[in-house]
Amino acid sequence: MKKVIMGAVVALTMMSGQALATGDAAAGQAKAAVCAACHGPDGIAAIPGYPNIKGQNEQYIASSIKAYKDGQRTGGLAAVMQAQASLLSDADIANLAAYYSSLK
Repeated sequence: MKKVIMGAVVALTMMSGQALATGDAAAGQAKAAVCAACHGPDGIAAIPGYPNIKGQNEQYIASSIKAYKDGQRTGGLAAVMQAQASLLSDADIANLAAYYSSLK
């Protein structure tokens, strides 16, 4: 029983470290050209109805993109984001989140 509890504690510790890991903002900026078409080059949407992502919380951006990629977000313009997110690796997502959250 102690081994099971200790294993769970170790697993949770490892997972929390991954959740707090941040991406590379410079790599995210290099990848953001496609995002700029809808969200603007500076993260301020040029098209009404598209969200501003400049300065958003990094974990929120990453979890949102992952939710689109996994098909968990389906409302509004989700089909557009699902198509874009499907092309991103986990590292791409982390990097984009780091970049947009760094914009002030």
